[in-house]
Amino acid sequence: MPFTKIPITVNPNYSASGPKSYVYMLRKWGFSPSKEGPYHYGTKIHTQGKHFPHSNAQQAIGGRTRIRKVLQKATADGQAGEVTAEDQQNDSMYICPVSIGTPAQTLKLDFDTGSSDLWVWSTKLSSSVKSKAGSHTLFDSSKSSTWKDQSDSTWKISYGDNSSASGVVGTDNVTIGGLTIKAQAVEEAQQLSDEFLQDSSDGLLGLAWGSINTVQPTPVKTPVENMIAQSDIPKDQSLFTVKLGSWRDADEPDKGESFYTFGFIDQPTIQASGQQISYTPVDNSQGFWMFDSASMTVNGKTVNQQGNKAIADTGTTLALVSDEVCQQIYNAIPGASYDSQQQGYTFPSNTTADQLPTVTFAVGDKQFAVQKEDLGFADAGNGMVYGGIQSRGDMTFDILGDTWLKGV
Repeated sequence: MPFTKIPITVNPNYSASGPKSYVYMLRKWGFSPSKEGPYHYGTKIHTQGKHFPHSNAQQAIGGRTRIRKVLQKATADGQAGEVTAEDQQNDSMYICPVSIGTPAQTLKLDFDTGSSDLWVWSTKLSSSVKSKAGSHTLFDSSKSSTWKDQSDSTWKISYGDNSSASGVVGTDNVTIGGLTIKAQAVEEAQQLSDEFLQDSSDGLLGLAWGSINTVQPTPVKTPVENMIAQSDIPKDQSLFTVKLGSWRDADEPDKGESFYTFGFIDQPTIQASGQQISYTPVDNSQGFWMFDSASMTVNGKTVNQQGNKAIADTGTTLALVSDEVCQQIYNAIPGASYDSQQQGYTFPSNTTADQLPTVTFAVGDKQFAVQKEDLGFADAGNGMVYGGIQSRGDMTFDILGDTWLKGV
């Protein structure tokens, strides 16, 4: 059985923006910011009543009223306005090829350890959405001889800004890196909010635990769960790995390549690192790859965070940590400050590597460093850089995204 590395491609259309990436995380994770800035969560009254054709009322009348938490943006006059698709980073930084159906249709998907749905752009989308598809590949289940409708099942992903994606479900052969998963549930999009239209990927492949899969009435197995159940990968290698390289490593032996593996660990990568593999228990009670992260360091000085946990999330570009930790990190960078207009910490773009601190986060008992080059995420204007590590707001755990994963 050929096990191969699945190449990760840096999306050529991706343009890094600190505030937009932060808003995307507010949308994905639903936390409330603890630092001053334009974006926040408010409440909106929603009435599930009727609209009467001869009434002057702009809202539904009668029915059940409920209060809904919504993501909002402060306008120039201090009012709470709508968060639009333009306010957030909806494009994927990394995409991977996946083949679905017979004959195979190849789509570029965002592999996300923070979710558990495998959903794709499809020909079942409305004509108005398809007209905006651009270079997207739309999966056409009618052209696959191995497709089977799961007619009683639907799916829907909803975010804090009321954006959503939803549709129907079927099963088909899904091939990832030469490994074919039979009868894998594939979620076809019938509806996509505008926020999804900016993404260059053709959908998402969730790598979190199946307990947070959104298919109703019964959640479906994720691709990794099916790989294990179908013995597509060895029982003693029921795992996947991810390596995120950097263009700055182009002169190194691996050329800075990025890839996933399923069912094996790439030994040349381990040997090149000069490190031994470290393991720590995973807490999957919330469906994520969560682990103990009870300390971090800044220039060798330990910050104890007793009881703290963290989630490894490949679908997130930034790293989100407590306000105390943020303060410790940016206090160690000359000229760094919090910019309330951009809702994030920034530091001077002319900061040299020797002026940047060594920052590590614990995975179990071992510390792993953030590469200094990734402490700066995007241009913030006025000679400043938006930091790759930002506030997690009122969340009680850290989200360690690509900023941190690149150094692991």
